[in-house]
Amino acid sequence: MFIMESAPGAKTVINGREYDYFSGCGYYCLGGHPEVVKAACDAAYKYGIGSSTSRAGFGSTPALIEVEKRAAEFFGAESSLYYVSGYLGNTILLKGLEDDYDIIFADERSHYSITDAVAQTQKRCIKFEHRNPEDLRKKLNEHLKASERLLLISDGVFPETGAISPLAEYYEVLKEFAKPLICVDDAHAMGVIGEKGRGSFEHLGLNEEGLYSSGTLSKAFGGHGGIIAGKAEFIEKLKAKAPLLYASSGTPNPASAATAKSIQILSEHPERRKKLWDNVLYAKKQLRNLGFDIELTPVAIISLHKKGVNLEALQKKLFDEGIAVKYSAEGSYTSVPEGGAIRIAIFSEHTREQIERLLEQVRRFVLEND
Repeated sequence: MFIMESAPGAKTVINGREYDYFSGCGYYCLGGHPEVVKAACDAAYKYGIGSSTSRAGFGSTPALIEVEKRAAEFFGAESSLYYVSGYLGNTILLKGLEDDYDIIFADERSHYSITDAVAQTQKRCIKFEHRNPEDLRKKLNEHLKASERLLLISDGVFPETGAISPLAEYYEVLKEFAKPLICVDDAHAMGVIGEKGRGSFEHLGLNEEGLYSSGTLSKAFGGHGGIIAGKAEFIEKLKAKAPLLYASSGTPNPASAATAKSIQILSEHPERRKKLWDNVLYAKKQLRNLGFDIELTPVAIISLHKKGVNLEALQKKLFDEGIAVKYSAEGSYTSVPEGGAIRIAIFSEHTREQIERLLEQVRRFVLEND
């Protein structure tokens, strides 16, 4: 069992030893930022741990409201909705929009949160081939009835490979139909991609009607809970239509206050995002030179998979050398490539020396086992 014994950062203590940490999703290392931790402590003393009631009652605390205010500003939206877990975002969207669609089309490798959300709708769902606009077109022609309104749902960035969904191509296919909807789980995109860190739609230049995304504040933002931003009317619609929002307690006050502070830090320091992109591009280019098939996107996830390379042995070798990365066997998680893969997470706070040490160890292993 691996036990994390420090805040996740560029260097992290695991089982009593400090590692160069290239795992997880804390891309800006804000989970242990002194200002973020202080905000959590201050809120605990002032407001207590939680409201002990749902937000339908007296459960809207200043800490929760501050998150929604700062999130709306960050995403350039009129309003936002903050809830206890990013996993629930797809359920909230599909429930809130349930009167606007009849059939769902989903990427076959969508995250578990999407699969669970779709199941709760009890509506017909057709799966199309992973990141394949032409198969989507084929499935639409085969299964969509003339009277049916459609909704497409997918990850914006896939968690194991870092691949970005071809949303622009999907939209070109869908716009042939009346009022299509696209919902995106942007857990690994929010805060990372897009000029202002607003996620997949911003990165791909999409701002048409009918596009909705949910995400998390527990990854890039280093806080806790899920977030949906949009027009005020739409947010109120979600609140009215999704029972879990008004029938459950909100995020604890310390976590909420910490999250509000982390959003503030990312808003006021866009250079952190630039540093992250620089680190990501450097690492990806060097690994491509070693023969790994890697797309040069700003996504902070790198997936290593190459025929003839024992990836599980590579992960163990790196761990022995004080470098923590994740190995995923095929089928162990959504979107893991055939044959398995090593998932590397790049942080804004990784030094060039740390990245070089990772690259050198991978280079040696590949050369010795080629």
